Amino acid sequence: MEQILNYFSKLTEMQIAQFSKLSDLYTEWNAQINVISRKDIDELYVRHVLHSLGIAKVQPFEPNTKVLDVGTGGGFPGIPLAILFPETNFYLVDSIGKKIKVVNEVATSLGLKNIKAEAIRAENVTGEFDFIVSRAVTNMDDFVKWIRTKVAKKQRHELKNGILYLKGGDLTQELVNFPKAAQFNLTDYFKNDFFETKKVVHIPLKKR
Repeated sequence: MEQILNYFSKLTEMQIAQFSKLSDLYTEWNAQINVISRKDIDELYVRHVLHSLGIAKVQPFEPNTKVLDVGTGGGFPGIPLAILFPETNFYLVDSIGKKIKVVNEVATSLGLKNIKAEAIRAENVTGEFDFIVSRAVTNMDDFVKWIRTKVAKKQRHELKNGILYLKGGDLTQELVNFPKAAQFNLTDYFKNDFFETKKVVHIPLKKR
């Protein structure tokens, strides 16, 4: 939790309380439905919460922004971002129903009113979103095919509407078909060895 306060110093008391509850909630639910690897549960705040919040360092969300979190698993990056941006609307989807059960239970326990979570494949999602976020659920070519038609036209942020994708390693080959992609190194924001190869990839997309 200290790591969160270190990098996000303007949190309200409610946000601090919500972030503080994440450890107990995920430890409890992970014992029933495995959504986080056993070794990572002890590193929850760095490897999952802070990692998710890397997107916020690259592009803070304006009020009433609509964000789709594809392949959210146990709620990452969507739940940490929903705590940080209570006036932004988040739609968390995953094809595995029991993971969405965890998301809903955690969101309810935290009193998050800005999250909708559903067990649905990304291709079947309807609606338009300012940004589509995810944590390395598949290769970028397939991911773009899933969500290409779901990007809202109206621009309201510094970065153009499109994808904000958390991924690590050398992405040169994966992004060869996306010349407008920009990579933001998370080591520019977080001083922790875990983030050494971690990035946020932004790909602007126009609705087709």
